[in-house]
Formats: sequence, structure tokens, C-alpha cells
Amino acid sequence: MNKIFVSITSFFCSLSALGMTPQEKAGKPNILLILVDDLGYGDLSCQGGKDIRTPNIDKLFAQGMRFANFYANCTVCSPTRAALLTGRYPDMVGVPGVIRTQEIDNWGYFMPGAITLPEMMKKAGYQTAIIGKWHLGLESPNTPNERGFDFFQGFLGDMMDDYWTHRREGFNYMRLNNEEIDPQGHATDIFTSWAVNYIAGQERQQKPFFLYLAYNAPHFPIQPPGEWLEKVKKREGTISEKRAKNVALVEHLDAGIGLVIDALKKSGLYENTIIIFTSDNGGHLPSGASNGILRGGKQEMYEGGVRVPACMVWNGIIPGGSISEQLSMTMDFFPTLCAIAGSAVSHSIDGMNLLPGILDLKQPAIDRTVFFMRREGDIYGGLCYYAIRKGNYKLLQNTPYEPLQLFDIAADPLEKSPLAENLKPFGELKYELSQHIRRSGAIPWQKIEEPDSK
Repeated sequence: MNKIFVSITSFFCSLSALGMTPQEKAGKPNILLILVDDLGYGDLSCQGGKDIRTPNIDKLFAQGMRFANFYANCTVCSPTRAALLTGRYPDMVGVPGVIRTQEIDNWGYFMPGAITLPEMMKKAGYQTAIIGKWHLGLESPNTPNERGFDFFQGFLGDMMDDYWTHRREGFNYMRLNNEEIDPQGHATDIFTSWAVNYIAGQERQQKPFFLYLAYNAPHFPIQPPGEWLEKVKKREGTISEKRAKNVALVEHLDAGIGLVIDALKKSGLYENTIIIFTSDNGGHLPSGASNGILRGGKQEMYEGGVRVPACMVWNGIIPGGSISEQLSMTMDFFPTLCAIAGSAVSHSIDGMNLLPGILDLKQPAIDRTVFFMRREGDIYGGLCYYAIRKGNYKLLQNTPYEPLQLFDIAADPLEKSPLAENLKPFGELKYELSQHIRRSGAIPWQKIEEPDSK
């Protein structure tokens, strides 16, 4: 780790001598982390999508490093976001499931004491901002401004019931910091314009920025602007209405990301900005998403539910077209960005620093064991279901009521042929999973009410 910091520091010192922008003089890159919602593994043209056009996201994958073996930390929203912002497995910070408005259907409480990525960035001299979807709490102490973000302009809640009215169960969760606001327009356009405005305001700032841009697209309800839907239907001919809507919503999202990238270029900040792109889980098949060749989708532990597109662009550091085969997860961005920023991690985390492999493309992939879990009500009965991957072996279940199944992902990428339970890897992975369950069992995932003192 120290050698990495030395090499990064030397590089930034050489940049500062050029005297190009305030951020470069500060010796650290800006960071733009784009997280989209429910994007299908096959719903980018650079991921093999044949009926979809995503030129702006495709450029990011072409200009930087594609993480070819990348997983979201969970099959649904809140847990993956908790992992991203803490570097921990989500059940280790109190978010094993989806945080919702109604207490009876709420399956997580973001641990107030968990150290967050924006807090770490601030220690390294960064301005921190979140634009878009938060989904880790609706009230104090779990609002963005209380969890490390200097600036918040976005949506506190989970999904929107309508992309145009921005309500959830009748509640307005749109905020400018702590102030309730009621913007007009399509949510994707709103978040894009806010990100563009934020970037424009950073041109003369003396500090580098960390901007977490969290779109709620293409999460259902699938509501693309009419002109985008008509364009897709005209171009694709026999495409179904459901599929056309999903494609149009993603293409509209791609255009918004293009405007954000253009804003970086216009402000002169693009060359000194690291850009990360990924999704919080796999595509929702009932909504017309495509996970390409992968089996399953959102809410499932099959590859289609947890394997997601991911890339990082770092001008002058990462060669275009680079590919990492390292088994990676959303939570790995926490230690990686801390290493880049020079913010030493001294507390316990579960994520792995990807920076050594990013800087040295010849470094072999490191073996690791990773866990997936989700707690949910309704048909899941308030119980958890799990998966664990180690090497090429993956042990999984898709509900708490079905038996665990073992797959060899390398030999059986479509997860069609479960291996025998008497094989050694089955027992080994089952035991390792039991130990993770034992550790996470000590973490409360509901707000603990103080007893009445009277």
C-alpha cells in the first residue's frame, strides 16, 4: 500500500508542476462515480446488445479499463449502495435488504457509526457531493449531509412511482441538502442537469471533487420520454413494446451521461477526472431488460442478478481498452478510491484495493472468496438467502426456502448443471458461508428503540 501511495504521489507532483488547473495543482484527480439502477448486463452495445445504442457509455469502456469479472454486492438497491459507501458487506453495516418508507416492509437500517467513502474523501481534501438516488435512509441520522456529503441534490427514497412526478407512495423525497424541493421534468434529465451545473461550478474551486452521480434509471416503472421511445420503435422495427421502452430508457440515460462528460470537457476538468461506471444489480427481466447470455436477473443470485458492467477511465494512467479479470465487487471501490486519494484506511473493511492491478496490468488475479446475501419480506418471509463464490465455484440459492446449489462458473457459465452435494467444494463453501452468517448476525439491521425510561 505504501509503495502505491508513493508512486501515485510522484505522478501527481509531476502534474502539479504543469500548472494547468487548481485541481491538478492540488495534486489529486477529481472523481466521478456513476451508479445506474437495474442496468442489464447485455443492455449496452459494448456488452453485446444488438437492439440498443449506448455510444457515450461505450466510449467510457473503450477509453479505460473494463472489469470483466465484476459483481454488485447484492441483487437489489440499498445493500449494494451501502457496500459502495462503506467498503463492507452490506449486512455488516445493517443493510441486508431494501430500505423502504413503510416500517413493516423495511429491511435495513444503515449503521450510524459506519465510516463512509465521502468521509474518507473529505479527510483527503475533497469536496463531496451526491446527485440522484440515495436510498440509505429517509431521516436523521441517515441523510446524505449527515453521512459525509457536503452537497446533496436528489431523491432520498427508493424507486419513484413516476419519473415525471417523482413521488413514492405519495411522499416527495426530492431534496436540496435538507430542503424539500419539487423540480419539474423527467428524473433522468433533472439529475443530468444538476450534475452538469455542479461540474460547471467546480472549474475555479481549489479542491478536487468526489461526485457520486446515482441515476434511478433504468429502474421500473419504465417511462422513457416519448420521442426516445418512438425513435427506438422506428429503428428496431419488430421490437416488442416492453423491450422498446427499456431500450429507450437506457438510451435516454446514455445521452444524459454524455452531457455530463461534455460538461467535464467544457470546464477543463475532464483530463484530471477519474470516471467510474457500474450498476447496482442486474437487469429486471419482467421490465424488458436483457442480461445477455447470463442466467437470471434482478433479485436472483444467478449471474444475471449480480454480475454487472463496470469500467474505470483514468486519463494518462489506464490505457484504453484495458481489461481486468480480477474478481471484483462494488465494495472494492471504497479502498481503491481511498488509495488514489491518499486517505489511509485504518478501520476494518471487506473490500479489496484494486489499484495495484489497475497500475500493473501484468499482475495476476488474486484468489478471493466473496459473499452475497439479501433479506426480504413478502414471499421470502423476512429471511435471508445467500450465495458465495470462491475461484470458479459458486454456491447459491434464490429464496430462503430452496436448497443451496453448487456450480462451476467456468465450465457452466449459464448455471444449468448443479454439481453433487458430496463434492468437497460444496462443503467448504457452505462452511465459509456459515462463518460469514455468524459474523454478520451480530449486526443490527433495525433501528433499536430505547426503552421507555418512565
